[in-house]
Amino acid sequence: MAQKLVILSDMWGAKKGLYITSYLGYLQQYFDITYYDIQQLANIDVKILSQENVHRAFVEGGIETGVAHLLKKETEPAHYLGFSMGGTIAWKAGLMGLPMKSIYTVSSTRIRAEESKPECKTTALFGDKDMYRPKSDWHQRLGVKPELIKGFGHTMYADEKIIGRVCLDLLNSVTQPQKTEKEEVHAHIKIA
Repeated sequence: MAQKLVILSDMWGAKKGLYITSYLGYLQQYFDITYYDIQQLANIDVKILSQENVHRAFVEGGIETGVAHLLKKETEPAHYLGFSMGGTIAWKAGLMGLPMKSIYTVSSTRIRAEESKPECKTTALFGDKDMYRPKSDWHQRLGVKPELIKGFGHTMYADEKIIGRVCLDLLNSVTQPQKTEKEEVHAHIKIA
């Protein structure tokens, strides 16, 4: 039986989410996927769909609403993949007890304010040109292995190279024997 993967969109949801079809194309044959348009999950309904208006709606209560709805909808352990604001919602829900096998966030810049991480395997992928990514000491404080991709900015999750890498990471994480965090850090040091 396929493992469950919950995917949370960026703040645009399905409105600008063509990249999601690439992820689904790669992953649907290996996972039982549930997809959330986080605008719907967070009950976001703005009259003018500008970046500022949508972002403000999430910051002024939408994130908390999305977290509450996710906690009600997902009650079984699953793997989570979240893009930008979707990763933030999954992260915060994980801190509030959402049962997670793993969480993989891409460009989830708002997690930089978090002081702890969910109790599961955690990957936080950022582009080195994303000006809102966490500082390097954040990774150390939280015990999250730094994953920084050179030459990419905030919306890197829509790039085919990144899509391929993220999908391969997810597939490897469920098809290969799980390593402890200590083994992963040791392996990372050997490669570097």
